[in-house]
Amino acid sequence: MAERFTWSRLAAGWRVQSRVLHALMIRELTTRFGRENIGFLWMMFEPLLFAGLVSISYRLIHGPSEHGMEIAAFVVSGYIPITLFRHCVGRAVMVFQANGALMYHRQIKILDFVLVRFLIEFLGGMMAYVFIGTILMIAGVFPVPANIGQFLVGWFLYGWVAFGTALVIAPLSEMSEVWEKFIPVTTYMMLPVSGLFTMEAWLTPTMRYYLMWSPFVNAMELMRGGIWGDEIVIYYNIWNPIVIAMALTLTGLIMCRRIRRTLTVE
Repeated sequence: MAERFTWSRLAAGWRVQSRVLHALMIRELTTRFGRENIGFLWMMFEPLLFAGLVSISYRLIHGPSEHGMEIAAFVVSGYIPITLFRHCVGRAVMVFQANGALMYHRQIKILDFVLVRFLIEFLGGMMAYVFIGTILMIAGVFPVPANIGQFLVGWFLYGWVAFGTALVIAPLSEMSEVWEKFIPVTTYMMLPVSGLFTMEAWLTPTMRYYLMWSPFVNAMELMRGGIWGDEIVIYYNIWNPIVIAMALTLTGLIMCRRIRRTLTVE
């Protein structure tokens, strides 16, 4: 009887939480994109626009291919994930202060604000990936994914690291306004260790050793391996992003719990 009661409470709690997340996502999408023009579809076209412009510029500078890989496909496969990370981290800054009035409702937790903004960026990035990948496949410049499962593992690991980082940044930005100015610079500085413009097989063993400490590089190699398959050589350690994402998530949860005690509900 006690077990049945526990599971029923868990199911009821999940239903409430699902409704809360759904309502917060609609509010966030309406607030950010409005109801006019293409509305919430901007969550897809925003990363799509960035990735498209960068791939065109990179193709004009470096030519149609590099190391046997089509430049447009190579840049898109790297730029959409990095856009996901940058947007997740950027949206996490001062997120509690911006939504402080909503914490009057006891069903809404501070973690919901970070989770909702992450889900919007994650789904938007995935939609952009599918859309531009399909267009480029029709144009003959993007390969049909050789291992969709491997690609999805890399994508979810990249997203998990981005979410864990956002969980840490959100409470930090509430402690000091310096982080609001510091974060944009930091996200640009991480480009060399993001795996965006390089493959590990192109690097010297020494450089590869150091870059393999980056969870983004390992996740990026997994994604590109899932796309190109045996056509390319990839290097990755799947435990690196998993361990780092777990550490970031745990740290972020602890920090969010502590910062909640100092927040004033208006």
